[in-house]
Amino acid sequence: MSYPDPCPLPPQRMEELVDALVERGFYVGEAMIDAELCQALHAEVEGRAHQQALARAGIGRGSDFDTREDIRGDAIHWLDRETLAQRRYLDAMGELQQKLNESLFLGLFEYEAHLARYPAGAFYRRHLDSFRGRANRVVSTVGYLNPDWPEDGGGEMVIYAEQDPQRELTRVAPRAGTLVCFLSEQVPHEVLPTRLPRASIAGWFRRNASLGGVVDPAR
Repeated sequence: MSYPDPCPLPPQRMEELVDALVERGFYVGEAMIDAELCQALHAEVEGRAHQQALARAGIGRGSDFDTREDIRGDAIHWLDRETLAQRRYLDAMGELQQKLNESLFLGLFEYEAHLARYPAGAFYRRHLDSFRGRANRVVSTVGYLNPDWPEDGGGEMVIYAEQDPQRELTRVAPRAGTLVCFLSEQVPHEVLPTRLPRASIAGWFRRNASLGGVVDPAR
């Protein structure tokens, strides 16, 4: 499978994304990601699942890392540019990183992302991607890969109000091509139980949190 070179996000949609981040802290863009690219990435997720080449996801980092199926039930594979589809997706996110830095002066240093697969029945409890002042994830992204997702498929992302985390702002069905972007420290969200295997790419634009001249590694 081949793609046009490059494989950018639509420029007008990126303007909408930036405006939405400023106005409400999150953006939901349907048909944002190229359909052929979604198809290739979805096939990669399912192929890895078939080969048992996905790692069980957990919470926390370093010595605090733990796997808790009562909190999250997905399996993941970190993107490393090993396939053409991964490179195309990461290149598109590189363009978005440049746009965010130019428009919002965020000083984003790098982007990390992983493929994620939620088996039937899996979920991810309400959480923040980064705690204010304690980490360097600044802007989160979720790209959905499942074609023809049914209305009763479950697996929606629920976005909650920052000041009232019991109040739902929106629910996002995991349909192929949809891209969600939000402020990592400010937007509580969760993944509802899914009835079908659910595939996505979760990613984070990060600032450099170097210490003693050593660059903080991703993940």
